[in-house]
Amino acid sequence: MCGRFTITLEPADLQEELGLGDFPEDFIPRYNVAPTQPVPVVRDAIKKNVEWMRWGLVPFWAKDPAIGVKMINARSETIEEKPSFREAFNSRRCLLLADGFYEWQKGIGKERSIPHYFHLNKSKPFFLAGLWDSWKDTQGVPLLSCTIITCAANELVGKIHDRMPVILDASTAWNWLKPASRNDLRQMLNPYPANQMTGYVVGTGVNSTLAESRELVQPLE
Repeated sequence: MCGRFTITLEPADLQEELGLGDFPEDFIPRYNVAPTQPVPVVRDAIKKNVEWMRWGLVPFWAKDPAIGVKMINARSETIEEKPSFREAFNSRRCLLLADGFYEWQKGIGKERSIPHYFHLNKSKPFFLAGLWDSWKDTQGVPLLSCTIITCAANELVGKIHDRMPVILDASTAWNWLKPASRNDLRQMLNPYPANQMTGYVVGTGVNSTLAESRELVQPLE
């Protein structure tokens, strides 16, 4: 799964690296983005503007938005079968901005799980393939939410966890938002090449969703 990620660059740098449009005025770099929090998302391949959505998809037909807590990830292998994701896969795809993500290596016995941080070589920013939906409360107020698609882990991440988020770089990401056949879309949901990534152990400070500092992504000595 993917339960935490980072987006640590300033808007100007992200616009240059990823070809993005406008950003929310309240955007700030983050070192510990967690489920149910606002996340930066793009869903228009033409304007490429960035907007906020809540992490944890709430289907438009849901009775209670709390269901989103259980839908922070969507497995690529079953995305066309699950009622919560099937329609979104057809017509409500999105991209989440990121430049790294965390995974935890399970401890043996009573040992604590060990957090690892993964990013692209040269720390380049990237996109996470996602789905979005719009739910309305009883007053008709919309809630935009999203989920991150995961796939089998590559050789690097697989040493720590059997799943990883689907990573799309600037050369491939915009095709995810454009009309395409299901087969073409499925071809995009593959593990990112391990030789183009770096991973290392970090401190347990990231375990707290309240933690937020540059030190979280520093290698543990």
